[in-house]
Amino acid sequence: MTTLLLAETANGALAPATAKALTAAKEIGGAVHVLVAGPGLDAAAAEAAKLAGVEKVLVADAPQYDKVLAEPVAALIVSLAQGYDVILAPSTSATKNVLPRVAALLDVAQVSDIVKVVAADTFERPIYAGNAIQTVRAKDAKKVITVRTTAFAAAPEGGSAPVEKIAAAADPGVSAFQSETLAKSERPELTAAKVIVSGGRGLGSAENFMKVIEPVANRLNAAIGASRAAVDAGYAPNDLQVGQTGKAVAPELYVAVGISGAIQHLAGMKDSKTIVAINKDEEAPIFQVADFGLVADLFNAMPELDSELAKLGR
Repeated sequence: MTTLLLAETANGALAPATAKALTAAKEIGGAVHVLVAGPGLDAAAAEAAKLAGVEKVLVADAPQYDKVLAEPVAALIVSLAQGYDVILAPSTSATKNVLPRVAALLDVAQVSDIVKVVAADTFERPIYAGNAIQTVRAKDAKKVITVRTTAFAAAPEGGSAPVEKIAAAADPGVSAFQSETLAKSERPELTAAKVIVSGGRGLGSAENFMKVIEPVANRLNAAIGASRAAVDAGYAPNDLQVGQTGKAVAPELYVAVGISGAIQHLAGMKDSKTIVAINKDEEAPIFQVADFGLVADLFNAMPELDSELAKLGR
């Protein structure tokens, strides 16, 4: 059995999600080849080659793979598919666009967001916003899988795989990149942050959101997140949303401030190592998953927390 792992890259480097997806690939068994698609990604390919368990790194250095446009990347993967039993990728916004097209072109059923490898053809994945775990057996000879990377540890370095340049596949020519607007922040990227301070609807306004959340986040060098309710109310931008329809995170510390704990939000942060909840409603569902809960008015508790962190020199 041989697996083709589509690498996730960011700013020319290998994204942490790739090493986590590699762990899942190794649990499936067999050789693992990593595909790095895009122009000028030699550094990312070199990083992938150093990961333990990678047998070979394939590099498709062509302009049509820049910005990970779904159609040309899917065509590239399909052109390579004959030599692989499993095509796998971390579950990210980019791969959620690419892998379903690959599955459709190969006429197989995709298995999405796996959180556990039971056997080479059997996997566990969350359903009902994470309230239930479904065990799925994939009967297709060729399997297309996305991995929820918060459920897997990153594969360590220690490898020295060869890097092989491959030719680009024919570009379908049905899509073209136009433009993008990137949010700039000195904070850690949300899905990779070790500490996250998230705010909910209880903050009451966009002004309160930053006024209350930002000081503590600064003390902890934390990323800032938000519940869907806070985003829908206009308190925070969409790229901060944590939850089923936002980003899935698994930091060392997750501080939920004024978040009730709706199922959709819990689905995106329940894998956090330590969860701290601050809410004035003692019946809030967030307390059912919290390791530490404080029933208090957040407008009093957060300034006090900021003050105590200052005393500790944070």
